Order: sequence, then structure tokens, then C-alpha cells
Amino acid sequence: MNRFTNKVVVITGAGNGIGAAAAKRFSSGGATVVAADYVMDDVKKLAASLPSDRTFAVFVDVSDAKAVENMIAETVKRCGKLDVMINNAGVHVIGSILETTLDDWRRISAINIDGVVFGAKYSLPHLIKSKGCMINTASVSGLGGDWGAAFYCASKGAVANLTRAMALDHGLSGVRINAVCPSLVKTNMTKGFDAAVQEKFNERIPLGRAAQPEEVASVMAFLASDDASFINGACIPVDGGTTASDGQPKIA
Repeated sequence: MNRFTNKVVVITGAGNGIGAAAAKRFSSGGATVVAADYVMDDVKKLAASLPSDRTFAVFVDVSDAKAVENMIAETVKRCGKLDVMINNAGVHVIGSILETTLDDWRRISAINIDGVVFGAKYSLPHLIKSKGCMINTASVSGLGGDWGAAFYCASKGAVANLTRAMALDHGLSGVRINAVCPSLVKTNMTKGFDAAVQEKFNERIPLGRAAQPEEVASVMAFLASDDASFINGACIPVDGGTTASDGQPKIA
């Protein structure tokens, strides 16, 4: 289904994981994809696998406001418009607030929070013109707390509530703003987990496994489609049922 033909989509963190899966999904639907990442080797490899006439690999450091502004301006100059902005770039830091450093906080907030703020600020004027939409990658860690991930939870909680607030502010302008909230996904960020950690996740996820990046990308594609025309301000768990639990242990 070419539901995204003639649509222009910008995806940050597109070099691997969820971002790469999203780039492939939107491209398969006919979109022109601007795949942006900090690691150019990754994003160039991705772009080489997609149609060359409607795929652009660009370098961007999402923690740099001017770089994000320039990326979006160049996209509109090159493609004529912007229809979908996907703020997906993110990093993880393990540890309690006592175990992590202020440098850790500055890094995670600069990418996970500032990166979304900058992407939103500079894309919104163009999305208002196109009556487009924005999709942010939050996390179930932004809907509830995790052990040993204080800074990550704080950053993803900010993304979730920023999404809701922006949806209120810009809905009347014709822009829908939503977020996906994955649990464990098989990406470069999580591939270092050992078997014991993976098994603990499997015990807590009702479907008994981690998500594939493509399963998150499919929700992004739905949210960007006309089928989701009345969905705005939603933070949708893509978690195999993890947040369906009240946290009590399985006893039977």
C-alpha cells in the first residue's frame, strides 16, 4: 500500500534499530525519507538499501539546535515540504542517580530531551503548513519507573508529557502529535544484555519476548497514516502487554 506516496518524512536516529526500521517502512509506503543520524556509516548503509531518488542520508547531532534547524530547513528546500517528523534519536544510561554522573545527565538530556524539543520546534512551522504529524519515541520507562535507570526514565517521561502538551497546543493547527512507548526492543542499545537479563525481561513481558524494531515502526506508520486521523496526544505502549500489569508478581 503506497499510503505515503508524495509524503516527506524526517527520521532522527535512523541509522539502526527502530529508526532504521521506520525508514524502511515509510519508504516501502512510497515516502521520501530523510534518514538522519550521528553515525554516518550506519545511515549511508541504510540509504543504500532504499530507493536513491527519494532517500537522503544526512548527518545530524540532535543535541545541537542549529544543526537540527539546518537539517529541517535543507529538507524543505530540497523536498518542498515536510509531512512527518519522527524524533527517534536516543541514548540510555544505566545506574541510579548516585551511580551516574552529571555528565551522564547532560548527555542523556541533551539527546533524549533537547533533541526532541529542537526537532519539534523547527519542524512544527512546516508541519502546520502541510497539516502533517509528529511522532516521538518515548518509552514505557517514561510511563513508569525502572530500577537503575533514573536519568533515562526522567528523559523519557519528559518526552511523553511534552508530546501530550504539544498535542494540546497544535491540534487546532491541524497537526497531530503522538508518541510510541516501547519496552525492550532488539536494537544496538539492548544487544549487550546477557541471557539472564533477557530472561528477566521475558518473564515480565506477557508475550514472552522482546519486540523487533519493525513492530515499533509499524505503529509509527499507523500513527502517521489517515487511519489514525483522530489520534492525538497519545503515548502508545508497544510493550507486549508489560504496562498491563500492576507490578505484582505472577503467582499461578
